[in-house]
Amino acid sequence: MPQPMEAAALTGAQARVLESLRTAIISGDHQPGSPLSEIALAEQHGVSRTPVREALKQLQIEGLIEVRPRVGTFVRAPSRREIIELFELKEVLEGMGARLLAARGRVPALDELEENVDRARLAVAADDHEGYADLVHGFHSTIIDGADNTQLKNHYRTLMNQLAYHRLVARSLGRPGRLGASLSEHEKVLQHIREKDGYGAEFAMRDHVRSSERETLSS
Repeated sequence: MPQPMEAAALTGAQARVLESLRTAIISGDHQPGSPLSEIALAEQHGVSRTPVREALKQLQIEGLIEVRPRVGTFVRAPSRREIIELFELKEVLEGMGARLLAARGRVPALDELEENVDRARLAVAADDHEGYADLVHGFHSTIIDGADNTQLKNHYRTLMNQLAYHRLVARSLGRPGRLGASLSEHEKVLQHIREKDGYGAEFAMRDHVRSSERETLSS
């Protein structure tokens, strides 16, 4: 799995443009299939075309854009097969993260998860899809960070970039009943982590990811 460029390998301008473009693609500001112009991006970021070109090279490695010779550069839309394969990896990595976090006991990440779920209940009650989508991202990220495994975190970050998960989950949460179901799944994961039940946490997380995959593919 390709890894993101290390910050030390980038100039300040390249790092800034790379992070900005990556965030815009993942969040959906640049939709799948939309063209990316080096000239327009350079003007937008107030830089020369060189930092933009280097950022686009890295985004191509990460699978977020595609270059069509003599046509142009475009935001890449992953195929259905690729989405399924990436979800399979997501299930394994997040299941592992939940198991490792459960084994650590009462660490700050557990407090963060509890606060996240409390806020998620309010978002569901208010039918706040956008707010809940942000909390979903925070819930999963907290589990990975709380697992305290650097290699897991690095591979997970790359996977999430390739999947552009924030964009996908925002779409799937619009399906009737999905907000409440997702919250219930998060609550089950949290309960197993609280009880230091590593394997229960792993299986609950894997079930949750499979549910998310089904909703995403059918939305």
